[in-house]
Amino acid sequence: MPLLLETIKIEDGKIDNLSYHQKRLTKSQKELYGVENIELKKHISAPTNGLYRCRILYDKKLHNIEYIPYTPKNIVSLKMVNSDIEYAYKYANRDSIDTLLKQIKGSYDEIIIVKDGYITDTSIANIAFYDGVRWLTPKNPLLKGTMRQNLIENREVEEKEIKVSDISNYTQVALMNAMIGFKILKNITIEDTKGKIYDY
Repeated sequence: MPLLLETIKIEDGKIDNLSYHQKRLTKSQKELYGVENIELKKHISAPTNGLYRCRILYDKKLHNIEYIPYTPKNIVSLKMVNSDIEYAYKYANRDSIDTLLKQIKGSYDEIIIVKDGYITDTSIANIAFYDGVRWLTPKNPLLKGTMRQNLIENREVEEKEIKVSDISNYTQVALMNAMIGFKILKNITIEDTKGKIYDY
């Protein structure tokens, strides 16, 4: 039975976005294992000082909770890679994603995963592009992140199918996940699947 993962931001004792994590955990448990038996707030003992990544492993039951000091990854270069991987649930096993990361061999900071010509996600976060009016995120990501869902429900980000060939139409790029929130990337380059370079 594969283990699932939730990653929750805790800063100075504050547990961030807990209701969205609970909703995803409950949905995953119900769909994969036919149970709904973990209430996160009963199990998390938030550290009172500092920034932590709360890492929760579970399947039909809760297996482990860790509190790991967090330092954001600096990203200035991204490379698009083609793949047909599936990651609709947040599995703890990320071997398929790690295999894609090996393709860039340290030449880039991060990958953008492309399926059938459409942008999905990076290896660590959902992605969004700014068209001058709206922030748009791929309609069919690999994983529907909790921060992504929050921003969509609050109408700060909209869903749209985004082709590789569309990205020249956008002026800014942002990443979003539980730990970094919504982070606009500055002075970055993106290389597409054909080697064309885009600067933002």
